[in-house]
Amino acid sequence: MLLDEYIRKADELGASDLHIESATPMVVRVRGELRTLTEVASPERVLKIAKTLLAGDAWAQFETRGSADLSLEVLGTRCRVNAFRTVRGIAIAVRLLAASINDLRACNLHPDLRRFTDARTGLVVISGPTGSGKSTTLAALVEQINTTRALNVITVESPLEYLFTNRRSFIRQREVPTHSPTYEQAIIDALRENPDVLVIGEMRTPEVMRLTLNAAETGHLVIATMHSATCAEALSRLCMSFPAEIQGSIRAQVADCLVGVVCQRLDYLPELGIRVPRCEILVGNSAAKGTIRVGQFSQIANVIQAGGEDGMWSFDRYQRWMAQKTDWVVQPLEKPVTSQRNNIPPPSATRSPKVSEPNVISIDEDLDLAEIARKIDEQ
Repeated sequence: MLLDEYIRKADELGASDLHIESATPMVVRVRGELRTLTEVASPERVLKIAKTLLAGDAWAQFETRGSADLSLEVLGTRCRVNAFRTVRGIAIAVRLLAASINDLRACNLHPDLRRFTDARTGLVVISGPTGSGKSTTLAALVEQINTTRALNVITVESPLEYLFTNRRSFIRQREVPTHSPTYEQAIIDALRENPDVLVIGEMRTPEVMRLTLNAAETGHLVIATMHSATCAEALSRLCMSFPAEIQGSIRAQVADCLVGVVCQRLDYLPELGIRVPRCEILVGNSAAKGTIRVGQFSQIANVIQAGGEDGMWSFDRYQRWMAQKTDWVVQPLEKPVTSQRNNIPPPSATRSPKVSEPNVISIDEDLDLAEIARKIDEQ
């Protein structure tokens, strides 16, 4: 595909996002900062890429709607792609996802988040601004369940991002609109499919929120994401999305089923060359549920400050924990790069500092046996 070389270049630069627009220099986001490249994508090339990505009926739908979401794997990198129209023509936004799914520890998340995967029923909300790593945290929670509990997990996403391998749990992933026409229909169907855990890619509309709350109340563990800057904002947005006359009953419903809320941001650690999540964590204890029930969302921050013994974390206290943490997991982001369509050599650069392996001896093929023996003695 024509997109391959652009993905490879972004991957070599350690980018999390790639932006392509007709007759405009390409832009990558590296460690949260935008960086402009010198290469300009011609309108003809961008159009050809879009038509290749959106084959068949997808192209007709794109021409009608003006945008399209999809996910695919390019050169060993899982990507989430959004194609859309702008004043200059067609543009493409690509999110480069991690090569593999990590658990909570490998994602450098606090171990207190494990309690959310131990719940049998209720609602867990993962929130944060766009690009804050919500999908990665969501995948880490699902993988934690996958490796520790034997459950039936159904995910509803648009588009599919991470692809799971069944371990202890049985995970079935559904994409909207590929496998179901809407989120609403997919959630209704999922409740007939004997799920233990229901994963909602994003709560976007009041109807999706209503169905999500109903699922959490009827004996399922529901993990969902939404956009917000704080835990209080996530809960306020969830309740305020409904008409005023029913917001009281919605607040009661949220209070009854809430397991917890995680709101996260990404901080860059220059000494390690990685970005790690900084979280605000609200646990659904009696104080939190009482505050939600009466609609005093402005008091949620005080509930979090007072709930340290229950595993709650404010952004500031979580940052102090991060300052004391020494066992950060630095993921080796080198990965084999292969393509079924063309043979592109693997990138020589990596996204993180190279970590040398202990007790490994590098031997040049031209060395004689005496030199090899000397290296072994030195090791």
